[in-house]
Amino acid sequence: MSLANRLGFSQTPLFLVDGSAYIYRGYHAFRDLARSDGFPTSALFMIFRLLFKILKEQEPRHLVFFLDGKGPTFRSNIYAAYKANREAMPEPLARQLEPLRQGLSLLGVPVIIPQGAEADDGIASLAARFSSNLPVVIVGADKDLKQCLSDRVVLYDPSGKAEKITTLSDFTADCGIAPASWPDLQALVGDTSDNIPGIPGVGPKTALDILRQLPTLEAVRDGLDTIKPKVRDKIVPLMEELFIYRELTRLKTDILPETSLDDARLGAPDAKALREFLLAYELRNLARDIPGQPPAAAGSATSAAPAASAGPRAAQLSLFDAPRPDVAQSAGTLSAPPAAVPAPVVFTPLDELPDPAGRQLALVPLETGYSLSYGPDEYGIDPTPDALAAFLARADRAAVPSVKALLSASLAFAAVPLAVWFDLGLAAYLLNPESRAYAFDRLRDSLFADPSVDTEGVSPTDNARAAALLADVLAARLETAGLSRLVAELEMPLVPVLVAMERAGIGIDKTAFAAFADEVAGRLAILETDIVALAGKPFNPRSSQQLGEILYTDLGLKAHGKTPGGAASTSQDALERLAGAHPLVDRILEFRKLEKLRSTYLAPMPALADRDSRIHTTLNNMATATGRLSSSNPNLQNIPIRGEFGRRMRACFTAGPGNRLVAADYSQIELRVLAHLSGESALLDAFAHGADIHARTAAILFDKPEEAIAPDERRQAKTINFGLLYGMGPQKLSRDLGIKLDAAKAFIARYFERLPGLSAFYEGIVEAAKRDGFVTTLAGRRRLLPDIGSANSQLSSQARRQAINTVVQGGAADIIKMAMLAAAGDAALAGLGAVLVLQIHDELLLETPEAAAKEAGARLAGLMTGVISLAVPLEVDWGTGRTWGEAH
Repeated sequence: MSLANRLGFSQTPLFLVDGSAYIYRGYHAFRDLARSDGFPTSALFMIFRLLFKILKEQEPRHLVFFLDGKGPTFRSNIYAAYKANREAMPEPLARQLEPLRQGLSLLGVPVIIPQGAEADDGIASLAARFSSNLPVVIVGADKDLKQCLSDRVVLYDPSGKAEKITTLSDFTADCGIAPASWPDLQALVGDTSDNIPGIPGVGPKTALDILRQLPTLEAVRDGLDTIKPKVRDKIVPLMEELFIYRELTRLKTDILPETSLDDARLGAPDAKALREFLLAYELRNLARDIPGQPPAAAGSATSAAPAASAGPRAAQLSLFDAPRPDVAQSAGTLSAPPAAVPAPVVFTPLDELPDPAGRQLALVPLETGYSLSYGPDEYGIDPTPDALAAFLARADRAAVPSVKALLSASLAFAAVPLAVWFDLGLAAYLLNPESRAYAFDRLRDSLFADPSVDTEGVSPTDNARAAALLADVLAARLETAGLSRLVAELEMPLVPVLVAMERAGIGIDKTAFAAFADEVAGRLAILETDIVALAGKPFNPRSSQQLGEILYTDLGLKAHGKTPGGAASTSQDALERLAGAHPLVDRILEFRKLEKLRSTYLAPMPALADRDSRIHTTLNNMATATGRLSSSNPNLQNIPIRGEFGRRMRACFTAGPGNRLVAADYSQIELRVLAHLSGESALLDAFAHGADIHARTAAILFDKPEEAIAPDERRQAKTINFGLLYGMGPQKLSRDLGIKLDAAKAFIARYFERLPGLSAFYEGIVEAAKRDGFVTTLAGRRRLLPDIGSANSQLSSQARRQAINTVVQGGAADIIKMAMLAAAGDAALAGLGAVLVLQIHDELLLETPEAAAKEAGARLAGLMTGVISLAVPLEVDWGTGRTWGEAH
């Protein structure tokens, strides 16, 4: 049913589309969607999918698409800081604007770009002018548009899986004020996205309470004596500013005076040219879905096979991102209507199914049972894990959302050969390691939203059939990207190893944890007393707002950076840059370090241990872009490892009764990878002769013999050796070394001058990334870098850092994974009763019977040094002990 019928309108409405909002939504929701030559198409896809939906379902006669104009608006003249916190439009989005306007013209959609105002002002003006002629539907979700609501004007957001309609009655029932008071509300509350401060300490609830009694700022000003003193005291000093803030949020209703209703009339689409346009941008599904075209004609536009286009960037193609957490829910995909309530599943016994031998199957776990597909056929099954594993083991391929999840649920699935499994989440991760969204529902949504995939015959409500299609698409893309070997030889074999480690867990000493926690709590109490004394008045050191007032108002310290809301920052980085400026800052830094230790580890971790006092962390193999593993519930990767706190924390982890821990740690693995890849002679020679790499680097930088290098000079060399791997620039180097910026720049220049192999290596990585659009690690893992050639210096610089970091740190991650496989599969270690229990960065931990600990340690070190042949030797430091601290 159309909106007009649902809302009781007797006329077909005028649709006013907030295009600027939706192009940004498309950019964020489908950020990696691009043509095979790399041209971004995320906004194009979002806009045409949205408009096709409206044109088909609503059949409007009048529709206008609004975009923001370039340059300052009248609001910037009123308030110079208006939207000052906004970054420039991302280059990949800006490149799509001109093609978007071309496509809209072919679709027959009028486009209006107000000058000196914003798209919302144009929408408000036409809504006010024409709502007496036609009902108006504003297509958008910007909160400022709520002030346009009336009996004849509604808000409509069809971009989410569940469309949202807001009428005047909805608004008044929810807020209890008139739409005309909305700008007054926004003035009081503020808007961080537009950099409008509002009244600090006045939130939406308080502001609504005020405006229900005093509906305008004028009424508020005249009725201040009726407002609670605590709130009134916050408003009075900023009363005049409030009127400015209201002008910033109040939409214009008097612009575009020359625009007539005829100007808003939809034109006839040029279907042939529009189809060619969509195909040119590889939006194939849309080309088959042009409104008003017969299905057969639309279907003839393209053969729509899963894409593996030719050209140097073709291997990068992957299912694009599902909506990210920072994108509002209403910006979700337009991939499918809300799923109907499923019918009860009818389960088929396994012995009644076709023989799985040699077939390609897909299996998706449901709340009860599983969905299983053989090509076009889908069945509901509910067998035991043992029976299902035996069944799947006979197949040629079994595609599942997560092999790790199945193995974690039941070790019976270990009976399925690794070569049979096809892990959908793992494949999507390797193709696009930046996405962070590999759950089956997300992958299925992206499948139906991917314009390069032919989904005919598969419904968005299908499970196993969608999984089968996903497997076909992902397998082809893995092969095209050269990632199939990485899956088969490293990533898939690692899955059962991770599951076994999670099941084994690591022991903790709860008594040691409690004693350490008591010490930290005592030190925190002393620090809090010192902090309040140094501040000269009571305050909560955990409150960023109160701390900022003390540091920047009372003590007059210089702020380093601001929050998104414009307040002086009290972030860790900002305070570290103030270290030494005042004793209070140093106490706060120590307080924060101890408070993090207490709240993150000492307090919660003992409660997570099982009845045998063992903690079972989750090892995540699809969480980082470089290929490193991460840890969660609890996160053991981030526990302190250096200094007094590191030693104390490690001492709290222990082996079980009668056992010992073996800790084996790669020595300077990333620098060794760097030496191997770069071929820098100074590094190769230092590692070949077992020299102190940082002392050797310092000797080269300071023109001294190694034996004459002072500790501070070695520290400087170590800082730059590691820092440049992570993209450290001169600003950070100057802060870390406590030297002036010019000196830091000169230091970096001398470093590359004296180590020319590194300079050439870093430049080569960047050039390769620009040429290919990605970089690869030792094992062939790749990371897409779409911003490497951006004209935006901030984006391109970040991509350069990511390129270098991925190649080197990713290479180290490959090696530690190889070592894990070697240790887990080693018959000698198994014979000694050694069990792999933990991996922390470059370190592996075994638990073994006490009598076998030293033999197991020597064996593990030998395995780790032999997993790969580099141009420099790999070295491993190892030890054994009752606790991790002793072993390390």
